[in-house]
Order: sequence, then structure tokens, then C-alpha cells
Amino acid sequence: MPYIFIDSDACPVKDEVYRVASRYGLRVFVVSNRMIMVPDGPLIERIVVDAGPDVADDWIAERVADRDIVITADIPLAARCVEKGAYVLEPKGRILDSDAIGMALAMRNLMTDLRSAGIMTSGGSAFGKAERSRFLSALDTLVVKAQKPRPRPLTHPRT
Repeated sequence: MPYIFIDSDACPVKDEVYRVASRYGLRVFVVSNRMIMVPDGPLIERIVVDAGPDVADDWIAERVADRDIVITADIPLAARCVEKGAYVLEPKGRILDSDAIGMALAMRNLMTDLRSAGIMTSGGSAFGKAERSRFLSALDTLVVKAQKPRPRPLTHPRT
């Protein structure tokens, strides 16, 4: 059974994750560097890590495994998790898989370079009902996908 990890600082879809996880009976780890409220329940575990850069990310990346689901907007964390075979979903509903993560990293690095050069860049778009709906749909799809065994590559008999 896959686990769900939430990189919870500033995550706007925690309640949605709790509902979906409850429906499928999945364990959820809510990881942050400060105390936050989480619902009581045997499947939801609050993890409070030390303050500092990437401490929560490191906790998640060290524990995530193949077919687990990670909810994060942090692109470097997403890359680390995809490398381990996890499914990664941004709060706005974009799935970051091995095909998408390279472009996401390149765009993040470009925007960082532009900001450090003093070029003003716009922030992300607003988070609304459409993004929440897209997230829920994508999360449901990933949960179903994560519960199925990955197909083995075909092998051909030697001739």
C-alpha cells in the first residue's frame, strides 16, 4: 500500500489529501518544521522536523519509496522523489513525473537566475476552485495508479 507524504508548509490542499487518503485507507505523513493542526486518526501522522533549509525535504526524500505519492510545490524535492520511483503532485494538480521533471527544474533555475539578475518575474497564478478540482482529480488518478503493480518489461526468449 503506498504512503502519501505532504510537504505541508504552505500547502493549500491538505484537507483534500486527508479526504482522499481516508477513502482509500492510505497512511499520510504531514511533514513541516513547525507544529500544525492535523485531524486525529490512525492514518494521519504529523512529523515536525527541526527548522532549517531542506530539513523537511530531506525527511521526505529519505523515506519515500517506489509508488508512494508526494504532494509538494518544491521542484528539487520533486526531482529527488521521482528518482526514487514516487509519484509527485503539485498542489495545483500538475503531475511531475520523469518526463516533466527535467523541464520543471530548468524553468525553476531560469526563474531563479532572472530574479537574482534583478529582473522582475510574476508570482504564480491564484489558487482557486479550478486548481483544487484539478488537484483532486489528479490525486485520485495517482492513488489508483500507485495501488497497481508496475508492469514488468517484456522479455523475449533467446533464439
